Amino acid sequence: MSAEPCIELRGVRFARPGGAFLLRADELCVARGERVACFGPSGTGKTTLVELLAGILVPDAGTIAVGGTPVSSLPDDARRAWRRERVGLVFQGLELLEYLCALDNVLLPYHLGAGPAGAEARARAQGLLERAGVGHAAARLPARLSQGERQRVAVCRALATEPELLLCDEVTANLDPATAAATLDLLLAEAKSTGATVLFVTHDRALLGRFDRAFDVRALAGGLA
Repeated sequence: MSAEPCIELRGVRFARPGGAFLLRADELCVARGERVACFGPSGTGKTTLVELLAGILVPDAGTIAVGGTPVSSLPDDARRAWRRERVGLVFQGLELLEYLCALDNVLLPYHLGAGPAGAEARARAQGLLERAGVGHAAARLPARLSQGERQRVAVCRALATEPELLLCDEVTANLDPATAAATLDLLLAEAKSTGATVLFVTHDRALLGRFDRAFDVRALAGGLA
């Protein structure tokens, strides 16, 4: 793990339309290659934080930089291209495309322009599915997968391009303990092998010991509400 920062967030404020929710995050620094868990009760901003770090949302105030890229100040097209090429993202809702088989869902970042979806990419995608225990389902559409299988396909998609940053929102929420442990093993092993930085959102405090450190999202505003 390098002391060089991967994530640098300072003075961030973000309000949902209508003012129903406000996220305050005064400072967050995550070193390159560090594995960090984020926890906190529902409704305290964990998913919002992930979406801000991924450039899906733009803060109303403050700055967010990832790997030296000023994500919060990029125009929309540049943020999408940056996210496609450098971020692996597991959404809480998974966001698998129902008309693509599991293998092509894993290859989706390549289809969207992250790189050529050739033999090497397909071999890596199939290998990830095998290691996640869902290689047998590569040709199945998401409707024919269990929730746990869908979850693991989404994890494989996040890993497919060997991104520099992995943002994972409740990755193991729908998995039994043994499958959750194996999925987390795969994610952390891949991150270690590629030097990726990991920010992992979870409600499961039993997992926190697997990470270099953990923080309550409410503490980003200077204390617990």
